Amino acid sequence: MAAVVSVNISEKKGERKHPVPELRLKPRHGIVGDAHAGDWHRQISLLAEESIDSMRAGCPIPLDSGIFAENINTKGIDLKSLPVGTRLRVGPAEVEVTQIGKECHNDCAIKQAVGRCVMPTEGIFAVVVKEGTVRAGDEIEVLL
Repeated sequence: MAAVVSVNISEKKGERKHPVPELRLKPRHGIVGDAHAGDWHRQISLLAEESIDSMRAGCPIPLDSGIFAENINTKGIDLKSLPVGTRLRVGPAEVEVTQIGKECHNDCAIKQAVGRCVMPTEGIFAVVVKEGTVRAGDEIEVLL
C-alpha cells in the first residue's frame, strides 16, 4: 500500500519546509499556509522516501522530511514513473501530476554536500483537483 510518510510546509519562500500535523488542500490554491500556494502548476511537491533513502548513506547531513522542499513524502509508490496527467487520491484529496522534476538550485545544500540531488529527477509536482486534509499515514491511490 502506498502511503504518506510526512507532510511539510514553509511559511516563507526561501525557507526550508518543516513537518506539520496536516495539510489542507484547496483547488486552484494548493496548500493553505504554504508559501508556494497559488493558482499555478506547481502547487504541491511530492518525493518518495525511497528516493531520499538512496542518498542517505553517502550524505554527511541529515536528510529529514522537507529538506528537498517537498510538501509530501511518500512510500510504496514510484512517483518518478507517473506520467504528467496522472491523478492520485491522497487521503481524501485528489491531485493531478503536472510536472516531473525541476531544476536544482545552484546553492542547494544537498547538491553541494553530495554532488547530486534527487528532486530534479525523482520529485513530482501536482495541482489540487479535489480538496481535503492530508496527514501522515493516509493512503495514496493512483486513479488514472
